[in-house]
Formats: sequence, C-alpha cells, structure tokens
Amino acid sequence: MPREKDPTAVTVKKRAPRQAAVREAMAATPFTQFVDPGKRAALIAEAAYLRAEQRGFAPGNELEDWLAAESEVDARLLKPKSAPRV
Repeated sequence: MPREKDPTAVTVKKRAPRQAAVREAMAATPFTQFVDPGKRAALIAEAAYLRAEQRGFAPGNELEDWLAAESEVDARLLKPKSAPRV
C-alpha cells in the first residue's frame, strides 16, 4: 500500500553534488580554462627536473621539487600579461 503524503512535511530539493564539485574545481584552478592540463603537467615536470638537477639529483626531495615546481608554474600561468611597450 503506498504511503500517504503528510501535508505538514517540508520537502527540500537537493542539488546534484557533482555540479558543486565541478564548480569548486573550476574556482580553485582558474588557469585550466586557458592552459591545456597536459601542457601544464609538462611544464611542471620540466621545472621539477631542473630543480632536481640543481641539487645534484640527491634522492629524497622529489616531492618537494614537484610541489615547488607546481607553484612556480602556476604563478607564471596566473601572472597577467603586460601590455606591449610602444
């Protein structure tokens, strides 16, 4: 037997969580609209390699190299382009 509706009950519609997650991801990384994620990863990998090379490829600092390179590349990507001088 189907349940009867309770006229005093309040119904609340929930938004799909996937849309909120996509919105949060786009807000967290605004440069992804302008730079291909593969290109960004390649830039980070190159910068991390150069950092490792500077310290003589000593093991144990790979994560620090990658994170520092990631923030360096992201800062460069988010930096506004200056107007050409005349």
